[in-house]
Amino acid sequence: MDRLGFFTEVNVETQEVPGSPDQVDLTINVAEKPTGTLQLGAGFSSAEKVSFTFGIAQENVFGSGNYLGLQVNTSKYNRALSLTTTDPYFTKDGISRTFGIYHTTTRPYYSVDGDYRLVNEGGSIRFGVPFSEVDTVFFGAGLERYRFDPGGNVAFLTPQSYRRYFGCSTSASGLVTGCTNDSVWGVPLTIGWSRDDRDSALLPTRGRLQRANLEVGVGGDMKYLKTNYQYQQFFPISKQYTFAINGELGYGKEYGGKPYPIFKNFYAGGLGSVRGFEQNSLGPRDVPLLGQTEGAALGGTKKAIFNAELSTPFPGAGNDRTLRLYGFFDIGNVFGTRDAFSTDAQWKAAKKLRASVGLGISWISPLGPLRLAYAIPVRQQDEDLTDPLHPIPKDRIQRLQFQIGTSF
Repeated sequence: MDRLGFFTEVNVETQEVPGSPDQVDLTINVAEKPTGTLQLGAGFSSAEKVSFTFGIAQENVFGSGNYLGLQVNTSKYNRALSLTTTDPYFTKDGISRTFGIYHTTTRPYYSVDGDYRLVNEGGSIRFGVPFSEVDTVFFGAGLERYRFDPGGNVAFLTPQSYRRYFGCSTSASGLVTGCTNDSVWGVPLTIGWSRDDRDSALLPTRGRLQRANLEVGVGGDMKYLKTNYQYQQFFPISKQYTFAINGELGYGKEYGGKPYPIFKNFYAGGLGSVRGFEQNSLGPRDVPLLGQTEGAALGGTKKAIFNAELSTPFPGAGNDRTLRLYGFFDIGNVFGTRDAFSTDAQWKAAKKLRASVGLGISWISPLGPLRLAYAIPVRQQDEDLTDPLHPIPKDRIQRLQFQIGTSF
């Protein structure tokens, strides 16, 4: 019951049944937590400026156990809207079913005066089949479309990588006049597996979580393979201290003579990967746009992340499990192929692992889950102007990062 995520505390008591020594009565006392969540988030960076996140979700709609969630994200360059619903007991055997629809408008890179955008819209269905108390296999299918709008931009204000992928041409005056493949669509098929034997979904202290997923583009204009694997384990050092590790690997590859979709790349940096670096800023970068000394983050077709955390109740919090202090170590990056770089020096600099250490606070507060982290990068890339025509840019650092939500 603790692993359902609906309760902050579960206590089970047993009592023998009078006259039946081989039977017992179970008395279960629970402290229910709010299952509705209103997420509010804000952030600031030199690239995205102010960004906002709004989400509303109910994990137990009308007491049915069904999930319904709406997520809205907006910033200077990105906007996203998604609606998801999950029936965890679609069949009496415990097979779950999830529907999702989404619409996103993205400016993938930081621009001086460009108005280009990438629009993605689609829907998906996914089923989860439990094979044991801790093992579930997922499979699903989707239909999606990506549309690139250069916005009549001058060519040097439009990311080179996107112009190349969508086959954009340039006029004599330097404007992007059109793209031969400005709209691409695909049919992704997915299959995945998860094993979760953690003692709690809310605040685990022991157990493991493993996830593996394979996505294959089988129809339309996109032919690719994308796979990723995640491993988490929690170790109870003592009644108060918990040590946790997390590892993630990702790999993407094209097939059938089609290029790998650049918008399917992996990203790293920020909360959830390598803290202390701006969100999604690590790895290969595009050719710098007009007026800039560095190109924007491209992401990569390979990903490797490792995190380690040691957490303990916050000093003075007593037995309050919801307020914790943690120290962490992060290391990782995303990687591209050599042909994505102008020089060997740029390639070698981009693929070096980045690392950070720091302290953070996590709190299941009346305003919802809060995570605050202060990170110090210990392995980073400094600016290198040895080759002025092909400079190596410095990493984008963001030491203080936070995320907060509201429960109701």
